[in-house]
Amino acid sequence: MRTRTTAAATTLLLAALTACQSSSHKPAADDDKASRTKASAAAKTSASPSPTEDKPRAFGETITFNDAAAAATVKTTVLNYEQGIKAQATADQEFGTSGYEWAALEIKVCITKGTGGTTRYPWTLAYEDGARIEPSSVTYGDFPKPEYPYEATVKAGDCVRGKTVFAVPGNQRPERVLYTPEALPESAEWKVPKA
Repeated sequence: MRTRTTAAATTLLLAALTACQSSSHKPAADDDKASRTKASAAAKTSASPSPTEDKPRAFGETITFNDAAAAATVKTTVLNYEQGIKAQATADQEFGTSGYEWAALEIKVCITKGTGGTTRYPWTLAYEDGARIEPSSVTYGDFPKPEYPYEATVKAGDCVRGKTVFAVPGNQRPERVLYTPEALPESAEWKVPKA
């Protein structure tokens, strides 16, 4: 008796599992249609315009993008680049290097919707040989003014503009300025004019 009950219970369990699998599994035609729908949605997403362009922008050209994490719309640009900045201590003295000097990048970030944060650290100088230089972590009272803040909160309708200083090789000029905040899928770029 016990054997028949166990066998009957096993048969019922297998029947139930088979019924669940067949009711949750769609026919191949539906699977194919679902795959095509997902592929079409992915194509639309990847085809949407990106704030990055194939070629770098000129100084003064702006980029506008949405920062979903901050629920803010950001508009930013590079205004100027100057190299050979004089200060109370040279870049070589500060970092123990040879042949480096100070350079200043003037940038502007505005928030057109919401409230967002800004910092100098997503900005990088890119050189033709592949070298990348980040902003200096030091500052002197005689660095060019206005100085871009290390970190600031900006509300809708407000902007932050200032100069960020870099220690750069004195015998080279950067090719591009890169802006790489987390909200952008790819970096925005500006072409540094020839001296």
